[in-house]
Amino acid sequence: MPIFRFDNRDIHYELYGEPGQPVITLVNGLSMRTSHWAPYFKRLPELGCRVLSYDMIGQGASSKPILGVSFDDHAVMLKALHEHLAIENPYVMGISFGGVVALKYAHLYPDALAGLIPASTFSELDPQLTGHARNLYIGMARVGFEFYLDLLMPLNFTNTWMGQNQNLIEVIKRVGVASNELFGIQNLMESLAEFESITPKLAGVRCPTLILNAEFDSLTPRHLHDLIRLAIPGSKLVIVPKMAHAFTLEVPELTARLLADFVHEVEQGRWVGDQSVWLAAEDPKAEPLLVPYHGEHLRWTGAPTGKPTTGKPTAAAQPAARKKPAAPKAATKPAARKAAAKTTASSSKPRGRPAAKRNRGSSTTG
Repeated sequence: MPIFRFDNRDIHYELYGEPGQPVITLVNGLSMRTSHWAPYFKRLPELGCRVLSYDMIGQGASSKPILGVSFDDHAVMLKALHEHLAIENPYVMGISFGGVVALKYAHLYPDALAGLIPASTFSELDPQLTGHARNLYIGMARVGFEFYLDLLMPLNFTNTWMGQNQNLIEVIKRVGVASNELFGIQNLMESLAEFESITPKLAGVRCPTLILNAEFDSLTPRHLHDLIRLAIPGSKLVIVPKMAHAFTLEVPELTARLLADFVHEVEQGRWVGDQSVWLAAEDPKAEPLLVPYHGEHLRWTGAPTGKPTTGKPTAAAQPAARKKPAAPKAATKPAARKAAAKTTASSSKPRGRPAAKRNRGSSTTG
């Protein structure tokens, strides 16, 4: 098991792919470990990228428990790991807690990154996220680590995925309990107590930045990602449809494609960081994978058509169509006999009437 020794602590890491390929470093969420990225260890090298993952101290197979380690400290350790592995200009992708570490890395080392990918994350705490963090911490400290994982499950995964993977959820919980330590995760969470907004500092991020946000991410919702988009000049925001906070676990094929396409666009000089908003396809093999988002992306009232709105009222908003005159009621038998007699009389008239008049009579009876 590869171990990097730094400041008398062990940091476990895994590195896959061919030397010479651009490197994507995957930074864990709070209760993740390196093995959660297993699908990416195979898929990203197939897409032409090398992939590095590691356990932050306090997680998985790295040293724990820890005390008094800040987000800046995690960024410094990651930079040391890159230097140890002779990795220059990596792409750093971090999810949730790891996304903050990635943002800190970009702030502390603005010239050391080829690209930045913050996902399901935040640059500042709003009241809802503060409440979620407090509830998770209290649940873990007072009840236990397993209850903490119970609280996380409906925040991390979609309703559909949970309904189809009840057995897998139990496996995930057992792996989480077996591979993490209560005090290690507790210490990591305590670093949030002194967290201050880093949004104003993001203006100094100079590298291409792909921001990934799941459509149904209730833990770190859209407006938190929009703060990052607006703060980083060379950014784009991509919405991952129908997914929740832990979309990297639910749709690894799609996520790997998003990461690899971003890397190739940057490497080939095709990346345009213009703070625009895009929607990803649900099919990881779709061409194109992204379409521009023209709706109100902060409200998300429905999937866009891909075309700009014209301001023209929709059919539903049009005034009700004018009613056609009601059709004459069926004639009573005496009236019908009278009409039939009139028709017979008319048909006995000499030919030569105007054709238009004949046609009108025909459509009325037809």
